[in-house]
Amino acid sequence: MTSAALSIATPTNAYSFEVETADGDRLPLARYRRQAILIVNVASRCGFTGQYAGLEALYRLYKDQGFTVLAFPCNQFGGQEPGTNADIQAFCAQSYGVTFPVLAKIDVKGAAADPLFRWLTETAPGWFGRGDIKWNFTKFLVDREGCIVKRYAPGVRPKTLAKPISRLLASAGD
Repeated sequence: MTSAALSIATPTNAYSFEVETADGDRLPLARYRRQAILIVNVASRCGFTGQYAGLEALYRLYKDQGFTVLAFPCNQFGGQEPGTNADIQAFCAQSYGVTFPVLAKIDVKGAAADPLFRWLTETAPGWFGRGDIKWNFTKFLVDREGCIVKRYAPGVRPKTLAKPISRLLASAGD
């Protein structure tokens, strides 16, 4: 095969991607068109796992205004997400009452990184222009057009994102 046959159009926004659900189905992110999205890589056995509660609070506060959280479990940081997709779903529901989508476990860095996370880290590279995700609970706020507004470090607590999300949702009608 020639390289021309392998070329794929460069994605222009988050809606260009499909991801895998915890059940193994394909989910086009275009389903969330015209919504603001907070994309987060998560883990069940991390010092930041308690952020699930804050993410759920944000989701419940803003979901009726066109906002969602999409969580992507990842086991690349200290083996802190060792369970199966079913284990992760049960943990999130039972421990934190999570109702936002928790998708299939993926890689978020390296050669096997999911294409969505390759795009996210190339588009919003983080500190000193270094793209790789360094730890669980890195967050990407995406506007209603599918463009990244800002990347947030793992230590940024979800409740501090309420104002940026509120402003983003309010400005959508402008």
